[in-house]
Amino acid sequence: MDSKSIADLRKKGLVFYKKARARAAKVPPTAWVVGGLFLTAAAFMAVYTAMSAKDSTLRLKVQHAFRSAQLQVWVDGDLAYSGHLVGSGKKKLGFLPDSLQGSLSETLEVPSGAHKVKVRVAADDGTVQEDSTGAQFVRNASRTLMVTARRSDLALNWQGSSPSASDPPPFSASWFTRYASALMLTAAGSIISALTGFAVRELPGHIRSRQLRKT
Repeated sequence: MDSKSIADLRKKGLVFYKKARARAAKVPPTAWVVGGLFLTAAAFMAVYTAMSAKDSTLRLKVQHAFRSAQLQVWVDGDLAYSGHLVGSGKKKLGFLPDSLQGSLSETLEVPSGAHKVKVRVAADDGTVQEDSTGAQFVRNASRTLMVTARRSDLALNWQGSSPSASDPPPFSASWFTRYASALMLTAAGSIISALTGFAVRELPGHIRSRQLRKT
């Protein structure tokens, strides 16, 4: 590219800059404020979506000894699953009754990071078993939790060799992500609410002023 072409490009760029600056000067300051708030709200929502994405999988495999029971699973204090357990009795040699047996498999989507999982099994006869465990979830991967529920106890065991912890630290990455996401969602909601209120107040007057200019 010769010097003449470079000079022409600079000239065109300068003309474009002057036109853009002139048009921007015609935009009311209020419009700049509204646009800035809108972009800020959009950024908050984008970050919230990225931070709260459920990009990992929790697989539940339940073995139980109840005819009928309710299973509930919490992840970091939030109810992630609630379902019904049903068992049946089998007979040995055709006439000797065996203990009740039942199973259930369920797949839950969770965000990656460290999470605390709480399992509660409540039988129809009033028997309640409850326990908690913790594990690290890797992005785009799955963890399998084996749940063995009997009238006397409830056992939780992770399958596989991924690192796990009986109780994740209070200030873990998942804790920070959870509350930071909630904060950003609240901020975005406040900005959107403010923009809506502004539009309700100012839009009718703006429409009237434009109609008066046309007449």
